[in-house]
Amino acid sequence: MAAASRVHSKVLGIVLAGGEGKRLWPLTADRAKPAVPFGGNFRLIDFVLSNLVNAHYLRICVLTQYKSHSLDRHITTTWRMSQMLGNYITPVPAQQRLGPRWYTGSADAIFQSLNLVYDDDPDYLVVFGADHVYRMDPSQMVADHIATGADVTVAGIRVPRHEATGFGVIETDAGGQKITQFLEKPADPPAVADDPNVSYASMGNYVFSTKPLIEMLKADAADENSIHDMGGSIIPAFVEKGTASVYDFARNDVPGSTDRDRGYWRDVGTMDSYRDAHMDLVSVHPIFNLYNNDWPILTYDRPLPPAKFVEDGIARESMVGAGTIISGGSVTRSVLSPEVRISAGSRVSDSVILTNVRVGQNAQVLNAILDKNVVVEDGATIGVDLERDRERFTVTESGITVVGKGVRVTR
Repeated sequence: MAAASRVHSKVLGIVLAGGEGKRLWPLTADRAKPAVPFGGNFRLIDFVLSNLVNAHYLRICVLTQYKSHSLDRHITTTWRMSQMLGNYITPVPAQQRLGPRWYTGSADAIFQSLNLVYDDDPDYLVVFGADHVYRMDPSQMVADHIATGADVTVAGIRVPRHEATGFGVIETDAGGQKITQFLEKPADPPAVADDPNVSYASMGNYVFSTKPLIEMLKADAADENSIHDMGGSIIPAFVEKGTASVYDFARNDVPGSTDRDRGYWRDVGTMDSYRDAHMDLVSVHPIFNLYNNDWPILTYDRPLPPAKFVEDGIARESMVGAGTIISGGSVTRSVLSPEVRISAGSRVSDSVILTNVRVGQNAQVLNAILDKNVVVEDGATIGVDLERDRERFTVTESGITVVGKGVRVTR
């Protein structure tokens, strides 16, 4: 235990949370992507912070930029560490420390925030993204990084080759450890060393030895032709140097995981993937299990009463948040956040309903995502007439209707 504590005391977590999340519009109309609600009670950033905290990494800086108020408020009110022990999770907005400019990329975000690194003086930096849904024990990745002696270790997840074209893809040597190429969305993704039909997709999670990273960030900042991006600039530079290693996410053993949800990771970068990831939660044997108390996903739960079902209200294959009342309506294959109201004769199916939504009598909500404070009037429909929905709301290519925050849906 003493040895583990010494390792942990030398690790600083940096969470990159500045993404705009344009493809999640209108959920990102007035909030950053990491602040988007997920799974009823949580926000996307709760998943990475839970993974770090569960691994006892308790000094974490969250670098923010776009529309960060909701995210900053969530972090400061929810994620309070023990100051007596020197622990903290703090949001760090762009501060124009190096001149009148905001962050020009993820690498520039860390470069402009190097004062945080100098203050904490860690041996290793855990640099993770803020907007994926997964469980991971990052301490196992850090141990692997230390054992290999690499300057950077990139978390790679095995995906079918034909699906890897949308990711940063890792090519390794014959031993499967050293990275020989890091390719951004290649048309012909390279396969992993032991399976010709599978590629390593980058998860956007990195472990760095501190001194080499600082040197690389300084060199990158001086390069006027760089895009100053971690995946597009920094990782390829370490690959060229020959000091980049891959960590196979399939080897990560999270306490309490099942055969069904082990290795689960979703990039919820689009409305379709966001809805699909919610549908992963509601089956009898869920693909992603939120009920794993050995590695909990943490957040702040408001003191609300339990959900209530009256007047023959019913929910099947669904998750229903606290404070919700289903009064004579029916809910199927859906995720309802806290304080939702479903009225008599209404039907909600295959949908994601965020906080404080009101669905009136005899209304229908099918294949939809409703942001918080939406009101669906009596008899109104969503997801029934997609042509009419397109005139009023956002409709994805697969036919999911998305209604922005506070909208009133009329008949």
